[in-house]
Amino acid sequence: MMIRRYGVVASVVALLAAGAGTARIASGNAERNDDDPERRGVLRERLTGYQEDPLAISTSGDGGFRLAVDEAGQELTYRLHYRALEGEVTQAHIHVGGWARSGGISAFLCTNLGNGPVGTQPCPAAPATISGTVRPADVIGPTAQGIAPGEFGELVAAVRAGVTYVNVHSSRHPGGEIRAQLWRHRH
Repeated sequence: MMIRRYGVVASVVALLAAGAGTARIASGNAERNDDDPERRGVLRERLTGYQEDPLAISTSGDGGFRLAVDEAGQELTYRLHYRALEGEVTQAHIHVGGWARSGGISAFLCTNLGNGPVGTQPCPAAPATISGTVRPADVIGPTAQGIAPGEFGELVAAVRAGVTYVNVHSSRHPGGEIRAQLWRHRH
């Protein structure tokens, strides 16, 4: 009986050792995996009214946002889609602000109000998809939050820290109808 017990213990130890080796191999592959969005600097988020601040909004609208971060090339390439908004789209931005906190505009994605930098694309009526690239010249601040115009690296740092969000504003909800915190898993 004692020999049998040692045999069982040895088998368990062997299985655990094999499992640890497999875990090491699997984690090693994950570290080198170029499909890992965080490693590539790509994020995808879903926009809803429930993420709006200072008040969550019950709306039929929703959307999605994809952002690819290229620090070396100093580009943020994005794709934003939205649908079923309860108001006409007025503008969309990347803001600096934490979860459940509003903040200043850092970059325009689109606007129908004529308030964006030269070259800002108009916001199409929902449902729609827009895409574009944010470069240092497109970063407008917010200076009150420590990001001066053109400070691309500061915006990227804020994105990576999880303190930026994308917001789509509408005529019915001028402060924003749908929102997504960017890189929210970083908190």
